[in-house]
Amino acid sequence: MTAIIIGFFGVVIAVNLVMATLAVKTFGGTVVDDSYVAGQKFNHWLDTAKRQEASGWRADITRMASGQVRVVLYAPHGTTSQLQVTGSATHPLGRTPEQPLAFSRDGDAFVTARALPPGRWLARVTVWDARRDLARFEKDLRP
Repeated sequence: MTAIIIGFFGVVIAVNLVMATLAVKTFGGTVVDDSYVAGQKFNHWLDTAKRQEASGWRADITRMASGQVRVVLYAPHGTTSQLQVTGSATHPLGRTPEQPLAFSRDGDAFVTARALPPGRWLARVTVWDARRDLARFEKDLRP
């Protein structure tokens, strides 16, 4: 009976140690630093997203075979000649530092000069003109 009890608790402790080690090694950090403040801003973020969607802005964000990020904009007024695009790419689990994305015009699209390192990335893109930010987009880029 003693061996059974020791064996049972030995298995439970071993499983707990393995699970705790895996959890600590794979934890990429927090999504937000202060969830209370993020909760207060949540409705504002939803309203901003609804206004942007209603205004007609759309973006097709893709990762090319070369690893570069390509953005094709569909503006509500039809022209994208005076627009600029900036952004950043973050690793979803926070394991790799944030990568700034510098875009240059390539025909009707905007393309980054540098390729992203291999892996999954979350691209955040801001479209703006000389006056203000016009639209913000997010896209999960998978390999």
